[in-house]
Amino acid sequence: MLRHEPLRSAYPGISTFLLFLLAIAPPAARADDPNDYFDTDKLRIDAFWFYSNPSGSFEGSTENDAIDLQKDLHFASYSTFSGKFDWRFTHKNHFYVAGASFDQSRSVVLQRTVVFQGQTFNLGLTVKANLTAPMIAPGYQYDIIRRKRGHLGVAVQVDLFNAKASLFAGAQVSSDGLKHAAVSAQNSLLAPIPVAGPEFRFYITNSPRLFVEGQVFGMYLFGYGNFVSTADDIGVTIVKHLSFNAGYQLGSRLVVKNNSSSNRIGLRLTQSGPIVGLEWSF
Repeated sequence: MLRHEPLRSAYPGISTFLLFLLAIAPPAARADDPNDYFDTDKLRIDAFWFYSNPSGSFEGSTENDAIDLQKDLHFASYSTFSGKFDWRFTHKNHFYVAGASFDQSRSVVLQRTVVFQGQTFNLGLTVKANLTAPMIAPGYQYDIIRRKRGHLGVAVQVDLFNAKASLFAGAQVSSDGLKHAAVSAQNSLLAPIPVAGPEFRFYITNSPRLFVEGQVFGMYLFGYGNFVSTADDIGVTIVKHLSFNAGYQLGSRLVVKNNSSSNRIGLRLTQSGPIVGLEWSF
């Protein structure tokens, strides 16, 4: 079962505003040669450093046993990466693959008793927690508007989340003097999530030197909720075929659950933070 809950943030409104600017921009003269467009490259590779602030929880038995990433495990902001490979194989058609990583481990003394996958981890135990949820997203994009100063496209992609969670506590004596045997639990879930939405690039001046770009992806999943995410940045062309980009990336409050077996796993995850990186185009 998949269920998604949106982040209550005004940030997607920035993308909407920039999309509006692109839509109202004056069209290029009909005599313009498409070869004079600022974004004529066939291949683009984006590589970003992503300073993520994760929050959420995971569970393995019931919703009442949810383990909070910050309150229980003290997960903190950390450096990771995101990227995209985009192949524009015709004037308006793209195939691309995007990706992002989440991988954190933490050793912490539990401030309460928690249950995961039927195993009990008692108050006062030192527990090592690990959570990984890398995302790979193949997709297709069609540019419904393509002008000299930029484009506006519609994309459809499948977000593949491979979530794995584990807890381990070695044999130890807790703060109350009781002896505890070693205990461990782990589980994983591969969740394919279809999403769609607009993507754009707009050159601010009448040159390829400075541009803004962004995307908003979402999907309403009927009774299971919905999913929304966005990423926006501003780019400065350093030399031909190379630009420096900086912006902000916001993942939705993602909930992925599998209730079809006794090995139940649930993940509620938000990643948000600044991104800085380079874009190569050919």
